[in-house]
Amino acid sequence: MEEFSGRPRGPERSPPVGRSRARRASLPDLRSAAGQVFLLQVLIVVLLVLAAVGAMVLQAANDALQQGRREAIVAAQSFANAPGTAEALRSPDPAAVLQPRAEAARKRAGVDFVVVLSTKGIRYTYPYPREIGKKFVGTIEPALKGQTVVEEAGGPPLPAGRGTDVQAVVPVTDAHGKVVGLVSAGLTVKNVAGLWLPQLPIILGSGAAALALAVTGMTLVSRRLRRQTHGLAPEELAERYEHHDAVLHAVREGVLITGADGRLLLVNDEATRLLGLPADVRGRPARELGLPEPIMRLLASPEAVTDEVLLAGDRLLAVNKRPTYPEAGQGGSEAGREGGEAGRGGSVVTLRDTTELAAVSGRAQVARERLKLLYEAGVGIGTTLGVERTAQELADVAVPQFADFVTVDLLEAVLRGWEPTAEGWRHLRRAAIGGDRRRIPVYRLGEVITFSRQTPQMRALQERRVLVEEDLRQAQGWREQDPERARRALECGLRSLVAVPLRARNVPLGVVNFYRTVDSPAFESEDLTFAEELAARAAVALDNARRFTREHAMAVTLQRSLLPRRQPEQDALEVAWRYVPAEAGVGGDWFDVIPLPGARVALVMGDVVGHGLHAAATMGRLRTAVHNFSTLDLPVDEVLGNLDDLVVRMDSEEYTGDEADGHEGEGVTGATCLYAVYDPVTQACTMARAGHPEPVVVRPDGTVVCPGVPASAPLGLGGYPFETVELSLPEGSQLVLYTDGLVENPSHDIDVGLERLRRALDGSGDRTPEETCQTVIDALKPSNSSDDIALLTARTRKFPSSDVATWDVPQDPALVPAVRARCRETLLEWGLEETAFATELIVSELVTNAIRYGSPPVGLRLLHGRSLICEVSDGSGTSPRLRRATTTDEGGRGLFLVAQFAQRWGTRYTTHGKVIWAEQLLDEASAGPGLAPVDFLLDQFDDPGP
Repeated sequence: MEEFSGRPRGPERSPPVGRSRARRASLPDLRSAAGQVFLLQVLIVVLLVLAAVGAMVLQAANDALQQGRREAIVAAQSFANAPGTAEALRSPDPAAVLQPRAEAARKRAGVDFVVVLSTKGIRYTYPYPREIGKKFVGTIEPALKGQTVVEEAGGPPLPAGRGTDVQAVVPVTDAHGKVVGLVSAGLTVKNVAGLWLPQLPIILGSGAAALALAVTGMTLVSRRLRRQTHGLAPEELAERYEHHDAVLHAVREGVLITGADGRLLLVNDEATRLLGLPADVRGRPARELGLPEPIMRLLASPEAVTDEVLLAGDRLLAVNKRPTYPEAGQGGSEAGREGGEAGRGGSVVTLRDTTELAAVSGRAQVARERLKLLYEAGVGIGTTLGVERTAQELADVAVPQFADFVTVDLLEAVLRGWEPTAEGWRHLRRAAIGGDRRRIPVYRLGEVITFSRQTPQMRALQERRVLVEEDLRQAQGWREQDPERARRALECGLRSLVAVPLRARNVPLGVVNFYRTVDSPAFESEDLTFAEELAARAAVALDNARRFTREHAMAVTLQRSLLPRRQPEQDALEVAWRYVPAEAGVGGDWFDVIPLPGARVALVMGDVVGHGLHAAATMGRLRTAVHNFSTLDLPVDEVLGNLDDLVVRMDSEEYTGDEADGHEGEGVTGATCLYAVYDPVTQACTMARAGHPEPVVVRPDGTVVCPGVPASAPLGLGGYPFETVELSLPEGSQLVLYTDGLVENPSHDIDVGLERLRRALDGSGDRTPEETCQTVIDALKPSNSSDDIALLTARTRKFPSSDVATWDVPQDPALVPAVRARCRETLLEWGLEETAFATELIVSELVTNAIRYGSPPVGLRLLHGRSLICEVSDGSGTSPRLRRATTTDEGGRGLFLVAQFAQRWGTRYTTHGKVIWAEQLLDEASAGPGLAPVDFLLDQFDDPGP
């Protein structure tokens, strides 16, 4: 009998008069279904009890029999193998010898008999002496062959009385293994009732408990059925159910009844048809049936609904909903709770198809959907300035609202940011795919496709119009492009195609292909108009992305051409760098490694405000200026001061320029810069920073510290001083310079970025600069970088003291030959004999000039590294200059000779005077002074001809 939770509302029907509580509490009537089920349960319990007793008896008998077999075998083998048994069988009177032994063995073993037999089966022993000498009853042939026989047999009476005799017959062998007799032992298996009778009360008690539980359960079930059927007789209940079922399934209105747990208790035929439900939905949760989202929201809501119109697939349904037990949600009455209604719930939902009423507004609805899709396209297409990303956004917007599958093919020039030409129209690259690409076999992303002239794609591109193929099976041009791929696509259900050219500002960009499968309706004329409008909007975004790609590529090319391409030759530092351009636009980050006189090296790291070509060009100007200022060998603070003046002038030029130009970055010129000079001889590093992030020093033991460089104003403000600091960097220290793009991120504060940088550098003392750069970039590079990143790592080296020679020169010109001699000795120790002549000439001229025209103290230093550097210092601030002496001048040719024998020479100022230096490249100087233009030098001393 089925149980319904959606019973009629109203007071509960009382049982008929005359049916007392005593009647309801009595045993079920055997004529009712409950009584018959009760009788069946009683029979099942009785059968189970009988089966349990029988199984126990059989098990006890079997166990007793097996135990008897084991005891008989043990007793027979023990006596047969006992000492003297075989000898007694060979004696003249075996019975006299063996009868006492057999009886004693029988009593000790607890068996009923131990019988010794001859090989012919004649008894020598038996519990009753009168049976001795008679034929043994049993099987002895296997035992005569040396085997053991166990069997059940009868025989003469035994002391144990009647029962089942279990006997074992074993052979008795002599020392040679010959069977000289037999021994049989056995016992009588008596009644086994004593083994299972103690467990019988347990079985009977369990059966009685099961019967009592069945009586109680059936009584409760009978009472509940009478309560839920409101006392109706089975005939009355069947009649009501038939009427209910006939009315429920005949009406043209869908009915859904759900329980409090969300399961469908009843669904009529009309509801099944309207919602497309399977046949076996009764009792299943509504959320597992794939109902339309509006219907699911309505079923989950506790609110009542009246004539609400919902869209379910292609139908408009008028829906009404009412709770089945409204009093359950309000607490209900005491009587209701006693009746079991407390905590119950559920709802009745009726559905009426009003699709015919909405036919007039169907086109308006389609138009609204198209407008909504166009709005989504305007918002979702062109969110970035990437060409491929914009193409993918177009494909994602169109699937599945407009098409089942979309591909976007762009001209190769468009992806590169170039202006496309007609010559390259046939070669398009697959830029985006929308839909399940695993279902439809298509060209892969990034693959170059050469379309034939008869394909819809190429015709749409050349004819500048939308082309539709309603049935791809009849599209010869489309099929001939790739017959095998087309065949597999048709087998996968591809049905129709709309190819729309992508054009913006009269520039062809590519073609977008909208596909529909056999499960979707064919394209209509309104669809072609919509596809053209959608492609037009996407083409504008694609063209913007193309133009940005071109400018971005130009800016990246310009900036990379302005950055260092290779490391300069120098002995002071081991250097590595990384540069990562921004994705949104190229910035003005730059860095440089500049060799300076005296084996020193300058490190530069800068950042220009802004992005694009203007920032890259400004960066190039500043980098060139830094090179020029470094060539002058200016102090660190003066280099930044000159850069600041240059940025101010550049900013002024931007303001006074023609505003109609409207170039990027107009009037906004500013920069930050960090300038450091490292001396490998003294291991001192002097640096200053103008608004730039502070560098980080990694000591040789891996400790990460900030050197505490004072922060000065950025370049371009004008008039602000720049503070310098001098650090002592032990050999193997790493100096890390970077731009703010490495540590700044919109998602976190700059302090978080600095802490991440310190963690990345921690323990980098034994890493090479190349490994340190890669570790930092891997740890800190953002997934979408909005700013350039420049990173420079330099590991310090110490100039060997054995390659440095220093002398103090007295203020006496007569001692110059002695200085030359000491220089020659040092050069011989360094193995530079071939450079001795040129070096002595340079030392002689520089020291002589310092003594004559400079101020004490005068010093001389030679540095032997990648090149040979000669430095002469004095306390004067007057700088010598190279001039061309006439033929009548007695002097003025010293610096000229120095310039001819040295590859480079110059002057740098110190806090105590100046240093005049000359550098000779050893690989070129090894050729000797013959490299100098001798004839030209002699001409400087010859008189002019007539």
